[in-house]
Amino acid sequence: MTTILIVEDNRRSMLLIRDLLEIHGFRTLEAFDGEEGIARAKAERPDLILMDIQLPGMDGLTAARLLRQDPVTAGIPVVALTAHAMKGDRERALKAGCNGYIAKPIDTRRFLAQVQVFLPGAAKPGRA
Repeated sequence: MTTILIVEDNRRSMLLIRDLLEIHGFRTLEAFDGEEGIARAKAERPDLILMDIQLPGMDGLTAARLLRQDPVTAGIPVVALTAHAMKGDRERALKAGCNGYIAKPIDTRRFLAQVQVFLPGAAKPGRA
């Protein structure tokens, strides 16, 4: 089963993202800040990490850089999630080591397709 780690400090956003993914057969893990996200990624080795940029303490871009520097997590795709869809944000996310960028609020009709693009081997929901 494909596992996705959601690093998001907003509980409503977390619930929406989690529910959308689980309804489509994904296993989800949750973290509410950058440090917890890094720890969960190292321990669980998910197939994909959805990383909010605005997090308490360590921001998502710093967490993405640290994930890229660690051999245990360097190969896990990281997709930035942010409500700050300003000019240059996508480039900053990619420069920090993110594989992609999804603006919030998410479009619930397109979200699954946006996420699947970043899964290793274009894995489908519910498959290893």
